[in-house]
Amino acid sequence: MSEPQPNSHNTTSLIKSKDRVADHGEVFTPPWMVEAMLDLVKAETERIDSRFLEPACGSGNFLVRILQRKLAAVELKYGQSEFERSHFALLALMCTYGIELLPDNIEECRANMLGVLASYLRIGPEDDVLRAASYVLSQNLVHGDALKMTTGSGEPITFAEWGYLGKGKFQRRDFSLRTLTYMSSFHTDNPLFATQAKHEIFTPVRTYAPQTIAELAGLSRTPTKEGP
Repeated sequence: MSEPQPNSHNTTSLIKSKDRVADHGEVFTPPWMVEAMLDLVKAETERIDSRFLEPACGSGNFLVRILQRKLAAVELKYGQSEFERSHFALLALMCTYGIELLPDNIEECRANMLGVLASYLRIGPEDDVLRAASYVLSQNLVHGDALKMTTGSGEPITFAEWGYLGKGKFQRRDFSLRTLTYMSSFHTDNPLFATQAKHEIFTPVRTYAPQTIAELAGLSRTPTKEGP
């Protein structure tokens, strides 16, 4: 039997079990479709600090390809500086988010994303960058229900907004997912918000002091609750 072609609809590779399809509607998006959909927003997928949220991320079919595209942009712009390359590669990872209902999928997604970063930077598990990335993924990739906006333990989903300040420092601010959904539909001419500025409505749940890679790596040793 001949091997399936890259663009063929090989349905057996898109499901883990018929039970999971029946119980959760779980069917994975084939690679050719992932590429086609990401090409619709190609410029954003190649911008290092653009943010993507996949509300049913599975094992990371979309998020892995988004990260790979972002890392290609990092290489083009910062490939000659190891310091900048590693920091902007981590920023690329920081700007990818996911929610997944099934716990084994979210663990696989985190591992897949971590593997992509490790392969690109050619680093091992004891490297501070990879340990920092592991902590970031524990915050950015959440086991929960996107429709209910709650974690697997029933808490409201909160996401970390990461920014790179330069000189090795990252800034983190936490926002509730519910607030972020409101933010995405905010318009200055919206009568609901006519008397308030955007910054007055959409305030972070928490703002952290700037952190280095080493400081973020240290947090990876601290047990975290389910979801951020």
